[in-house]
Amino acid sequence: MTDIIRGAFHHIDLTVSDVAVSRRVYGPLLEFLGYTLVQDDERGCEWDLADEGRGASLGLRPCDPALAGHAHRRYAPGLHHLAWRARSREDVDALHALLIEHGVKVLDAPAHYPQYSGDYYAVFFEDPDGIKLELVHAPGWI
Repeated sequence: MTDIIRGAFHHIDLTVSDVAVSRRVYGPLLEFLGYTLVQDDERGCEWDLADEGRGASLGLRPCDPALAGHAHRRYAPGLHHLAWRARSREDVDALHALLIEHGVKVLDAPAHYPQYSGDYYAVFFEDPDGIKLELVHAPGWI
């Protein structure tokens, strides 16, 4: 077994207004990145990235119906955005094509963002609740 990376994220659960609608964004994204759907029921859905102590899990959970009208606000306390690593710029470009194919709202098409680091190449997009998501290739950064 590979050593566990102390401090790495184990799992992230996001509360969404409509799990079925959000699944149409997160399913293709996470499966593209190598995650496997391991739960899909009334409690929500979850994908795991298995890698002997280095994996992670992302889940979608239904929101409280009483709070369903509350939109995500990126600059309010809470999550600003969520970014995944890409192996290459080609990964970023391929995901961008997949996002377009699935009708996902792209905020910024793949581009080089030197203001973040020297070789930062990313695509920025949004889930149905307005949560900003990103796939980035930034060799040598973190």
